[in-house]
Amino acid sequence: MTSISSKRKTCRLCDRDKLTLVLPINASPIADAFVSASQLSQVQPLVPLDLYQCQACGHVQNLDIVNPELLFRDYIFTTSSSAGLVSHFRSYAADIVKEFAIAPGSLVAEIGSNDGTLLKFFRDADMKVVGIDPAREIAKQATDEGIPTIPEYFDVALSAIIQKQYGKAKLIVANNVYAHADQLGGLTDGIANLLDTDGVFVFEVSYLMDIIDKFVFDTVYHEHLSYHSVKPFVQFFAAHGLHLFNVQTITTKGGSMRGFVQKVGGPHLERSVVKQMIIEEDRRELHLPQIFKEYETKILACKSALLDYMEKAKQKGLRIAAYGASTTVTTLMYHFELTDKLAYLIDDNTKKHGMFSPGCHLEVKPSSILLGTGRPDVVVILAWQYAEVIMKKNAAFMVAGGCFVVPLPELKIYASVAT
Repeated sequence: MTSISSKRKTCRLCDRDKLTLVLPINASPIADAFVSASQLSQVQPLVPLDLYQCQACGHVQNLDIVNPELLFRDYIFTTSSSAGLVSHFRSYAADIVKEFAIAPGSLVAEIGSNDGTLLKFFRDADMKVVGIDPAREIAKQATDEGIPTIPEYFDVALSAIIQKQYGKAKLIVANNVYAHADQLGGLTDGIANLLDTDGVFVFEVSYLMDIIDKFVFDTVYHEHLSYHSVKPFVQFFAAHGLHLFNVQTITTKGGSMRGFVQKVGGPHLERSVVKQMIIEEDRRELHLPQIFKEYETKILACKSALLDYMEKAKQKGLRIAAYGASTTVTTLMYHFELTDKLAYLIDDNTKKHGMFSPGCHLEVKPSSILLGTGRPDVVVILAWQYAEVIMKKNAAFMVAGGCFVVPLPELKIYASVAT
């Protein structure tokens, strides 16, 4: 039987064992493992989510690794299903081709290419493209649609195979892969091996500073093993013969960074923003434990305020549901200990209607329940970053006497009558 998880003992970037627990987060089941009614008897074990910081290089990471075969082989989300991501990648491709004058016929390789949405834009610019993604069905779909995709995990051995077939890459891209992969050293050695002398590696990951400042701690779930910042990255890439020469901050996923990497001695001058971001990280003491103690205090204050409100609502006999059935919602429900306090979940994704949430098995219902039989009195919006959109779409719920509660970044109550 395949083991569900394993435990890492050294830092994912520098391989030192100087790891300190800096942000305890309650264990949860695999965050997107929703089940059907026929699967309710399945046991879904909890896996720790605690964050550790390396006291040698400052990198923040989850040491408990869910078997990637369970997470990624049968992955179902496709990039093309998100209009926002398609637009983001269209601009992304155009910007990179222009900035680095990538010539037609150059090889562009993408690690974690999903359905090939980004690579299609490079292909349409007359580039050779190849994708690498372990999700077998999605990789096959992309290949069938003209984006050759290798259904494997990228490493040095695979980079050699790709190089033999396609040659060196002028551009390698990887979006959120550096958050998902455990063996970052082998992955990065593969990138260095495949990258041409004047080639560029471009990647995107969530930025640790934004996770703290924008309070998106609920993006901590089992697919995300690492929470990156600039200073540890500079040291890490240098150890693998690479040079992080530019960084851009972007708005995706609550706040991300786009990094630009070349081989050591490559043609691109280092931009001043790299050192500026490191100076700011040092000023904020991002690579020391204290900032996370303060962060935890704020998180626990939000938890306490929400639980206090919900207890009073329960005492009044009010029925409470939650809005959201995503990976981040699973983290919030378990960390805030809400799993036995909610009647059900509400979500707009029709594929999840009638499914049951990971572990605690709350049924997911459509938003029509807000005005139907079994309607709740109070709805806690656990998909809190979309609270404004959700409340606007379901304004009739409040008009009819319902109450919306937004738990983060501070507790807010929206109701037409007191509850």
